[in-house]
Amino acid sequence: MLIAGVDEAGRGPLVGSVVAAAVILDPNCPIEGLNDSKKLTEKKREKLFVEIQEKALAWAIAEASAPEIDEYNILQASLLAMRRAVEKLNIQPEHVLVDGNKIPQGLAMSCDAIIGGDALHAEISAASILAKVTRDRQMVELDRFYPQFGFAQHKGYPTKAHFEAIAQYGIIDEHRRSFGPVKKALNLE
Repeated sequence: MLIAGVDEAGRGPLVGSVVAAAVILDPNCPIEGLNDSKKLTEKKREKLFVEIQEKALAWAIAEASAPEIDEYNILQASLLAMRRAVEKLNIQPEHVLVDGNKIPQGLAMSCDAIIGGDALHAEISAASILAKVTRDRQMVELDRFYPQFGFAQHKGYPTKAHFEAIAQYGIIDEHRRSFGPVKKALNLE
C-alpha cells in the first residue's frame, strides 16, 4: 500500500505562509535519522532534506499564504496547505497519515490523523523535515529584503526581537493581519 505522510510548518509565526509537505517513502531505500524536524539540528535537517528528495518515491511541498491564513484562520489554512501537498504528489497514495488531530477535507483517499505522528511515522517525519526546511529558507529569503526584522534568526515567531521590530518599523505585507500582535500594531498606526 502506498502511504503518504503529511505535515506542516509555520503555524505559530506572525509572518509568511504556512508550508506543508507530503512524502511517500520508498521501502527499498530507507533513510536513516528521520525524526520530528523540531528534534533535529538545522544541519541534520538540511542533510535529510536532500536525501528525502533523492530517495522518496514521491514528495511535494505546498503552502497557504498569509492572506489565506487571514481569510480562513491558521488551522484551515494549514489543512489547505496539506491537501495541496498531497494533491501535488506525482504518485497518488492509497492512504495518508496526517500529523495532528485533524484531516484535510477533500482528499480522495483514506486518512488517519496522528497526534505526534512526526515522531512516530517515518513518512510524517520526512514531510515534517521538508516543510520545516522550506519554511525556514523562506524566512531567510525574507530577511534579505527586511533585515531589520531579524527573520533569519527568529523565523517570524513572536519573539521579543520580532515585537521590537514591529514596534519600530511597523508591519510588512507578509505579516498575518489576523494574528493578535499584528492586529495590535495595525491599530497603533
